[in-house]
Amino acid sequence: MTSRLQNFLSVVLGLACLGFSAALRAEDAVTWQLAGEAKVDGSGIFLSQIITPTTSSSSVVHPSTVVLPHLRLAPAPSLGQTAFLSRAQVIELARQQFPEIDTTNWTGPARVRITRKSHPLAETEMLQLLTAALQQDQVKDLGELELHLSRPLPASTVPDEGVSVKITDLPPSGLSSSFFVRCELWNGPEHVSDWQIGLQAKVWRSIPVATARLVHGELLKDAAIDLQKRDVLVVRDALLNLPAADSGLELVETVPAGMPILARAVRARPVVQRGKVVDAVYEDGSLSISLKVETMEDGQPGQTIRVRNPKTKRELFGKVKNEQTVLIAL
Repeated sequence: MTSRLQNFLSVVLGLACLGFSAALRAEDAVTWQLAGEAKVDGSGIFLSQIITPTTSSSSVVHPSTVVLPHLRLAPAPSLGQTAFLSRAQVIELARQQFPEIDTTNWTGPARVRITRKSHPLAETEMLQLLTAALQQDQVKDLGELELHLSRPLPASTVPDEGVSVKITDLPPSGLSSSFFVRCELWNGPEHVSDWQIGLQAKVWRSIPVATARLVHGELLKDAAIDLQKRDVLVVRDALLNLPAADSGLELVETVPAGMPILARAVRARPVVQRGKVVDAVYEDGSLSISLKVETMEDGQPGQTIRVRNPKTKRELFGKVKNEQTVLIAL
């Protein structure tokens, strides 16, 4: 902390304490009642949380009349733990920051019991934390993750100020329809609890689905297809994106109506088909030799296929250039 910032904070605290002193002098009948119990958050135990200004008739003083300085007396207890401060300890801790504090007009119990503000951990809260973490780190843009618990969560409490989840262990195969996850809950730097949770998962995504029976060899652009939301954890080999109309993809298997289009069910339509006669060209510098050959298998541009000289019956390998030409490699 810079000296300028320290000076600024000293002035602010000094002004607050002067206002507090003025309030004390202005209200001779004011006494300070120590609370029997107090709940605090993780930021610490503050004076205003454990004492209450009262009059001699024990009615609470209006906040506009007496404003307590915002003094942090001690760290907050850990979640599930209890701290106790006696009246003497409270006065001593407050005096360290505010020496002018009145140590005579104190009432109430001899000590205050202090616990953390907390609430029962709801299943919906845990599922929201896990869904957000797994969506970001595992599912990403594959689809929209939906989680359900395999069994009810055991009773647990978490701080009111909120928690974050850290995934510590997942199955080697990643997310599936049913799996276990190990995780930790944290409140800032404070470790809250450890968990092993059974989960059921779905990842929803719009994928191509056949609206009528599709046959082998049919171009995908001409097929009866609609985009429908399906669980891609079940349909693992689904064609995730519908290709552009000019992609030239064709079906290599029959797809019944209502079934998703699988990635293995489509391929780019070959530019040369088996049994077709094409020009085979051999080039070496300025030398170029061309002959007719018969293709022995289908081929895409850039793909190497077997071809055969119909006269000599010799088989060669050629790289498909286009639908009429293959380049021979000798």
